[in-house]
Formats: sequence, C-alpha cells, structure tokens
Amino acid sequence: MTPNHPKKKQLDATTLRKAKQLGYSDRQLAEIFGTNETKIRDLRRSLGVMPVFKTVDTCAAEFEAETPYHFSTYQEEDESVRSPRKKVIILGSGPNRIGQGIEFDYCCVHGVMAAQEEGYEAIMVNCNPETVSTDYDTADKLYFEPLTYEDVMNVIEAEKPEGVIVSFGGQTPLRLAKSLEESGVKLLGTSSEGIDIAEDRKRFGELLRRLKIPHPEFGTAYSVAEAVDVASLIGYPVLVRPSYVLGGRAMEICYNEDSLRKYMQTAVDISPDKPVLIDRFLEDAFEFDVDAIADGTDVVIGAIMEHIEEAGIHSGDSAAVIPPYMITEKCHREIRDYTIMLAKSLKVIGLMNVQFAMKDDVVYVIEVNPRASRTVPFVSKSIGLPLAKVAAKVMLGKSLRELNIDPTNNHFDHIAIKEAVFPFNRFTRVKVFLGPEMRSTGEVMGIDTSFGAAYAKSQAAAGNPLPTTGSVLFSVNENDKTPTTVQIARDFINLGFKIIATEGTSRFFTERGIQNEKILKVSEGRPHIVDYIKNGKINFIVNTPLGEEARTDEFEIGWAAIEHKVSFATTLSAASAAVKAIRSLQTDDLGVKAIQSFHSNMGKRAS
Repeated sequence: MTPNHPKKKQLDATTLRKAKQLGYSDRQLAEIFGTNETKIRDLRRSLGVMPVFKTVDTCAAEFEAETPYHFSTYQEEDESVRSPRKKVIILGSGPNRIGQGIEFDYCCVHGVMAAQEEGYEAIMVNCNPETVSTDYDTADKLYFEPLTYEDVMNVIEAEKPEGVIVSFGGQTPLRLAKSLEESGVKLLGTSSEGIDIAEDRKRFGELLRRLKIPHPEFGTAYSVAEAVDVASLIGYPVLVRPSYVLGGRAMEICYNEDSLRKYMQTAVDISPDKPVLIDRFLEDAFEFDVDAIADGTDVVIGAIMEHIEEAGIHSGDSAAVIPPYMITEKCHREIRDYTIMLAKSLKVIGLMNVQFAMKDDVVYVIEVNPRASRTVPFVSKSIGLPLAKVAAKVMLGKSLRELNIDPTNNHFDHIAIKEAVFPFNRFTRVKVFLGPEMRSTGEVMGIDTSFGAAYAKSQAAAGNPLPTTGSVLFSVNENDKTPTTVQIARDFINLGFKIIATEGTSRFFTERGIQNEKILKVSEGRPHIVDYIKNGKINFIVNTPLGEEARTDEFEIGWAAIEHKVSFATTLSAASAAVKAIRSLQTDDLGVKAIQSFHSNMGKRAS
C-alpha cells in the first residue's frame, strides 16, 4: 500500500508497529495517511502487526487465578489462552455517563448469566472499572478494551465466538453492528438491517407509512436554511437534535424560527457531516414507553409505562407508572398492536423499546430502539421477569414458548413507579428545570397496591419526601392557567394546605374562588419567595416555567428549594401525582412488603 502522504510513501511493518505501540488507532493512521480504517487494518494484518493480550492476575500470584482479565498491547507474548468451549461475546456500554449508565450494565450482566446457563463461555468486553460487568468474577473472561471497531475485532479474532451481542450496552455497541456484520461477524439478535431501519429516520418513516401507524411529521437538515424550510413545512414547535446521540444530548424544543436558527448554527458547527433531526413536537401529549421481547414468531410485552411528566421531558428524567393510569382501552390496545407490528416488521430478535405519544385520543409512534433500554431493570423488577436474561436466551436460539413465557398473561394488580434521581445538590447553581436533554443520574422505584402510596414511596426513595401539612406555593405559566391547575389547588386545600401564589397566578386563583395569599417574586421586593422558603413557610412548590431559559425568579426558586430540601413539581402532572400521594400519606400508613410478594400472583409475566 502506498498511502497518500507527502513525507511517507510506504507504511512498513516497523513503522506501523511503532505507531501502534505509541497508541495510534487504525482510524488515526488512516487520517494521517489519507486512506480508510479498513485498509490500515488489512495492511496491519498482512504485515503481522497484531496485538497480544496481557493478563491481570486477580490473585496477585498467591495461587493460580481462575478469573483473570485481559488488556491488549503491542508487545510479543500473548498471555490470553483460548479455551475449546463455545463462546459468546457481549459488548458493554463503555464509559458510564448521563444517558448511558448502569441500567445497560444490568442488562449486560444478565446476558452473561444467560449465556452461562445455556452452556456458553461468556466473554465480556467493556472499559469501565466501576461496573458489575467488569468485576473480574462476573464473566468467564473479561477484556478491558474500548468499544471501538478495531479493539472489538481484535478480541473477536482472538476468541472466535459463536456470535456477538451488541444490543445490551446501549447506543455505543449498537453503532458497531453494521461494521461488525460487514466484517463477517455473526450478530446474535436483531440484524444490522433491522437496526438501520429503526435508526434511519427516512427508512423508519417509510415503514410507519406502510404499516399505517401514526407518527409526528419529521425531516432532516444539514443547514440552517434546510432546517427553516422543514420546520415551516411541519409547523412549530419542533424538537431538534443531532443524529446518533443518546440521553437526549443537545436536544431542544424550538418554538419559533429565531430559536431554530440559533440552535442550527451551533449544531451544524459541531457536526457538519451528520444531519439534524427535526420532529413536530406534540404539546400537551402523554408519553408511553414499551419494553418487549420478540423471537421472530411471538412478541411478549414486558410492560407499558406511562410517563407522569408530559411530552417534552426526556424519558430518562420522567417518572413512569406501570400499568398506565390515564389511558383509554382503545389507545392501550393500539399501543400493544403497534408494538407487535413493529417487532415483526423489523424482525426483532431479543429486546425492543418503543416510545409513544398520545394526544387527542390518537397514539403516535415517536421512535423504536431494537436494543435494551434504560427501563429494562425497572420493568424486570416490577413484573418479576428478568427481561434481559430471557432476551439473551432468545438471541441464543430459544423461543419464548420454549422458555415458558406466556404472551397472553396480563395479570397485574399492583402499581410500580420509577422516579428519576438528579444531582442538582452536587452541582451548584445549575438549571433545575427539566427538558428534552437527559439530566438524571439514577432512579428509584416505589411499589404498592395504590398509585398514591407507590408515588409517595418513590418520592421518599428519591430524597424528595412529600409534606402532609403546611403551605403550597403556585407559580404557573400562562399556558398552565387551566381548570386542571384550579382542581389541583382545590385538592391541596381539601387536604388542609394553605395556597400561596405569585401575582399572576394569585389573580387567576382569586377570580375562580380559590383562597390564596399573594407573594412577591425575587425581583419585586421583600419578603419574597426565597425568603419564605428559607424561613420554612413553604412546604411544597408547583412552579411550571415556560420557554427555553428559566427566568431569574424561577432559577432562584429552584435553588432555594434544593438548598432547603423543599420538594417541588415543575409540571402539572407531577403536581397532580403529588396530591394523590399526600392523600395516601394522610389516610394510610405506608406498608413494607418484599417485592417477591407482589409477583406471587402474577404468573410468568405481566403488562
């Protein structure tokens, strides 16, 4: 090979080995020498420049380690011994960060357990030391490697597995699916074609139109002008985001052309080679998540979750309820039907997550992810069925019926609520109001036989215990001055709370017969809202900001609440849920039961 480089016409074995020892990746070398990663890889292999794997002795040489782990290096001696057993490689999620974290690691660990139960040697590839999947005694063999095509292929060539699972580690390993399959690697589960249809907005839109499944209008844009044209065609507000991101990173709701232009100028500068996705944003819609398993014949719906927060809040930041608590039978049936149709059309083998929105009694599909989702652990614990383990066995060739999973068993007589946990008290003075970009760093679960008790438990677990007496502050935007807000205020009064409100909200309440005390905003003089919070005169806050940036008063309210441990709701739906929980706290003692006792009457699965 004669790479196109002004100083070096020939990349020989000595130079290549030296470059690899210095840490240059194949992709970096391809950039330097004006070629592509595949050609560098082929050249490296033809010249015999291959990594070896060194062993980390987990027993510190006191005796022979049965569970060592390995890392690659460009030295001479290879210390990784390949066994004769049939093998499965599971790709982890890489570095833990907001949007991609321990929920995916949970799935990877269950995948390891399933492979071992089916008689395979389970090999884990991951690079984060703070995960269970990288505990040296979780998998039969652990490779501490980055989740890149080059490094994963090195492990695959060394171990020669029966197949590779890419769908348990979130978006990071999923991105490798196509390149691995093109290199002759057998992917266990959904094919790269099914993954590509779900990921490619144009192909996915064509599929939805063919199946006659409603979806919000959408388009893609590579420039500011294209974005403006797309948005004017589908109508504001629009949800915009870069391609190929997880956790809603850099996602934003634009309500007008000016905000869209500002967003696009930034987005295009960051990623000029990938389109920005533009979707019609469904205001005042309810969102739903579905986790399902398909085996090519049957589809089992693990659970349908309804978000407590309305559309526009990232699913990872929303509280979610199993089973749905505000949905018609018609919409419930459509969600199930659409999920099954999509699983079969995409030829899903293993796990699949679908996100829906419901507005005006119409169900819309938002997106489909043919992989494990961050809600899999929550659903599994709620219904008593380890979805990731079942899905792994399906990917290894078992059918759902062979595993004795009954698709028709829908018995579910308790409420499980997932609540997000936020790090706001660790990061001083950051914006505390939620939006389409994920900000939570963990989650907890409340489970009981009633919605109120389950929600109260979830809030206590998240560090936001709800008050049973005192005063509630209302400061809602113009769009939220509705009969719903009036009813929430009346409910609080009926529970014995005093209502305090900012000027506009106070006037709105007074005109509708809601007795309240008017309070000053921070910018209006003293004593103001923050003074009341600091002095313990406010016990719960309902504050619904509007627009792209929180105003100064809202910022101060949020931070005062965090610093003085006052629970607050930033959406009306969360406020309504809090009412139900407080009513339950006033009338009942929260019971404590083993989670297994909730599963005892459920059979094999529930939804």
